[in-house]
Amino acid sequence: MRIRGVTRARNLADRLSAPLRRQAAVLLYHRVVDSMFDPQELCVSCSHFSEHLEILRTRYRLLSLTELVDAARTRTLKKGTVAITFDDGYLDNLAFAKPLLERHRAPATVFAVSGGLESGMSFWWDRLERAVLWPGRLPEVLSLTIGGQTLQFPLGRWAQLDREQFELLRGWTVSTSKDPTPRHTAYREIWQRLRVLPNDAREELLRSLESNRSDLSPLPGAARSLSTDELRELADSAFIEIGAHTVHHEVLAALPPGRQRNEIEDSRNAIAAALGRPVRTFSFPYGTPSDYTSETVRLVREAGFVCACANFHGLVRHGADAFQLPRVLVRDWDGDGFARRLRIWIGG
Repeated sequence: MRIRGVTRARNLADRLSAPLRRQAAVLLYHRVVDSMFDPQELCVSCSHFSEHLEILRTRYRLLSLTELVDAARTRTLKKGTVAITFDDGYLDNLAFAKPLLERHRAPATVFAVSGGLESGMSFWWDRLERAVLWPGRLPEVLSLTIGGQTLQFPLGRWAQLDREQFELLRGWTVSTSKDPTPRHTAYREIWQRLRVLPNDAREELLRSLESNRSDLSPLPGAARSLSTDELRELADSAFIEIGAHTVHHEVLAALPPGRQRNEIEDSRNAIAAALGRPVRTFSFPYGTPSDYTSETVRLVREAGFVCACANFHGLVRHGADAFQLPRVLVRDWDGDGFARRLRIWIGG
């Protein structure tokens, strides 16, 4: 039996919620790896990522990034549309994410930093983590000169960090409001300073910082960028498209226009040469609104990309600016936590 008032209410609710249902989510991942220490919260475990993909494949409409952008442009977005993206181009995208994406037949775009293609490189934030937060000895007063300013961090008894102490502290992340030791305070401050430096200055400071440690262990094997051969292997998947993410992962807003153009175009050219095909998509390093400018957006357009992803929270709507696409940052949530957040963002 149909109850007229209830039916009218449902119809009204459907009309009111229709624009919401035509919002799409571009998901932002970085790494898929089982990591025991992840202060920047970049890692999603393999089991959790598999749960994410199962939910996406069975409950939502998965499109490639370029398909989603085209649907937004032509105003044909459908309910529950999602695209998957990865920033940076870590080796674990090949080792662990690719098999899972293929198993679930899930398209994804991987934005690769091209500066390490020759042999694979360690990213600066991983090197900083190793130098400051890993077990071992640092000077009692850690001193660095950055931009003509000398910074001093008294470490006291925390100059020495043993394995047992590290194990007790390894659950700490930058989302934690308090720093448990002076090492963590130093790490936060140095990270913020290195983030905005040009690559050459950043590299010099990292080498200086690493010179304080005679006991540095190698970073885990997957904690580096893809080499050219590995990038080709990743791109051979029918489900993965490779985009550009600059050469050195610098804050583009901090660079003059000529340097910005070089970072954007040289990255595109290096990846295109490695793959033997055009590179159509771009992602701004760091990607917050303060990390790029209107000039940056213009340069990306002129470089021939069809879209560019930022890193501020939001959903893609009909008529969205294809060169400043908002994304939803994904953390290491289990399937239930991921599904709950998706329902909040786009329903389903």
